[in-house]
Amino acid sequence: MIFKQRRYFMNKKYETLINILDRICLESPEKYKRYYPNSNDIEGRNQARSRAIIHLYLKVIFGILDFEEREYYITDGPYDGGIDAYYIDIENKKIYFIQSKFRINATNYETKEISLNELLSMDVDRITEGFEEDENKNKYNGKIQQLIRDIKNIDNIGRYSYEIIVLANITRFSNNQIRRITGGFPATVFDFNKTYTELLFPVVTGTFYNQSELSIYLNLANTTSSSAKINYSVKTEYENCDITVVFVPTEEIGKILYKYKNSILKYNPRCYLELQSNDVNKEIYNTIIYKETNEFALYNNGLTMLSDETSFNEKIGQQDKAQICITSPQIINGGQTAFTLSRIYEEMLLDKQPKDIFKNKEVLLKIITFGKDNNADQDRKIKLIESISRATNQQSQVSEADRRSNEQVQLYIQKEFFDKFGIYYERKKGEYSDGLKEKYINRKQIISREHLLRLAMACNGNAAQARRNSDKKIFEEKNFSQNLTASEDNIYKYYYAYLCYQYLNQIEKQHGTDQANYGFGLRYGKYAIISAIIIKKYLDNNSLESYTEDTLSILNEWLNFEQKISSLSTNSFYFYPLTIKEDQKAELYYNFDGYYKGKTLNSDIKNYFTSKKQAVACIKP
Repeated sequence: MIFKQRRYFMNKKYETLINILDRICLESPEKYKRYYPNSNDIEGRNQARSRAIIHLYLKVIFGILDFEEREYYITDGPYDGGIDAYYIDIENKKIYFIQSKFRINATNYETKEISLNELLSMDVDRITEGFEEDENKNKYNGKIQQLIRDIKNIDNIGRYSYEIIVLANITRFSNNQIRRITGGFPATVFDFNKTYTELLFPVVTGTFYNQSELSIYLNLANTTSSSAKINYSVKTEYENCDITVVFVPTEEIGKILYKYKNSILKYNPRCYLELQSNDVNKEIYNTIIYKETNEFALYNNGLTMLSDETSFNEKIGQQDKAQICITSPQIINGGQTAFTLSRIYEEMLLDKQPKDIFKNKEVLLKIITFGKDNNADQDRKIKLIESISRATNQQSQVSEADRRSNEQVQLYIQKEFFDKFGIYYERKKGEYSDGLKEKYINRKQIISREHLLRLAMACNGNAAQARRNSDKKIFEEKNFSQNLTASEDNIYKYYYAYLCYQYLNQIEKQHGTDQANYGFGLRYGKYAIISAIIIKKYLDNNSLESYTEDTLSILNEWLNFEQKISSLSTNSFYFYPLTIKEDQKAELYYNFDGYYKGKTLNSDIKNYFTSKKQAVACIKP
């Protein structure tokens, strides 16, 4: 039963992948006819998608945003020597050879493997040795000839290494066997699961840059001193780190965030587009736009950036300039500043601002360097990063929900919801804006953090608080930690509750609130209904199969539940006789709006539905 559910969820990921590939095809200029097959040309469409998945790999792993730049590296075609694409990474001195096998339906994509013959067809040895034809004397196609020329023109080619990338499923061969099959070259396999998690998910969230290999160079110009930096070593309870403080050109910060967006905000409590909604941004903007001098350096508190390795060089052959190199950078504070500078930088590129708008304007940058070879375990390092992030962001207005966006429980839920169900949990508001903007996904595939936490509260028997409390209140430390917990059982329970809630919305859309059959449950008590479903119906992971039947079963009992609780003396504050005129019979006043936010709701649900569950259990044979 669960296997069927998992297959269904995998299919949802495949549908999203297909949508992304089709959107990539639409990025292509019209001259690339192969990406625009006729609507009835099924084979042509599949071939276009087969090339588009290589585009996806090049875009996500190497950050190549331009379609034609990516197309340059695709070699797929007749006499391609078994190589579908390549990439020359000059910075890391590595040449990648890509072999891809795309499958046209979800089942095949997730189960069918690349054949041995397809792997053996890769002529990497011959091509790297400069042969222009295969062993059968067939001349390689023009793109492979281009690859040979590109390799031939590399300076210091002896310093380069080679790697095979396989975009296909391989389970029957070990890494050593694959290496022997591919002629001794190391290979990295992107099977269906790795493609979903490391290509699809990052492109939806706009975090598609390989952080472990990302370096940023900042040119430092200071007219008074070429040694405009302070270094300081800090010993903490978790690990040692170094602090470097420098003033950097504002244009460089704008350029960085404009290009890398969410990928450089991993530990920031907010994502790229959420940073735009702040009054502070206007002041930052005006200081850059309307001041020709460097007041910005005085007014702004600056940015804090994390780094795995930081190097500084004043001797770069340019007078009054220096260069700083930051490996694996992450901005954890100063996001508003960086966002606004990125918007001004974008306006400059679009000729909406003069090219010298950033001239002589600098901002303070504090770089915290942990060191690549630091022996502290990753968990301790993350705890230190979270502590720094919380401390530095207390100085600006950050909501409780934002402040908790990077906590481990949220990261766990986001990963598990995607891996297990193909659902996008939004722990940072707006983090899927790129995916929505590019139409990779739709809003129905996203569950907000506020909604999930309220569902978790309902699962824990706190339905009244789930409806009553504000977003700020539910994300306070006590409520957050008590109601949202990371475990596999809870992941399934939360998702089950989500499915039930969505089904309640569907019923309401079709039938309205329907008080005659369901009382006031659909109007005021959806979280209460969820709480009852969890108490009486949820058993384990297999309950996902029966969420519609479970929801209807509880909903059909709801009128009886409301009649029962409205007669209880403990609820007289919400339901009591009300006489309008002396000669008229008193009518019962119902305040279900207040009741579903009130103090007795949680215990009423527990008492009513627990006894019902026990009664059902007693009559089972």
